[in-house]
Amino acid sequence: MTYVMVIHSVNDYAKWKIVFDEHGSVRRAKGSKGASILKNQNVPDQIIVITEWEDMESAENFAEAEDLIIAMQKAGVVGLPAVYYLEEIDRTEY
Repeated sequence: MTYVMVIHSVNDYAKWKIVFDEHGSVRRAKGSKGASILKNQNVPDQIIVITEWEDMESAENFAEAEDLIIAMQKAGVVGLPAVYYLEEIDRTEY
């Protein structure tokens, strides 16, 4: 499994979440298997999104798409996000 972790700041989480949900059909069409949204407890306006992908090519195609940049601007993302491509190498039950 491949993951993309994006860390960015948002002005208004509720506004951001509406756009994130609207963009869900695009993520799904491009191969997303789902996402987790986390909040940094130390930096209240910082959101971490981890999306799951079948393969690295699908993840990169999505993360580098122009429509994602437009959606992030519409959602009120502040500054440039930090983007990490992650490959699962192991999993445990504990």
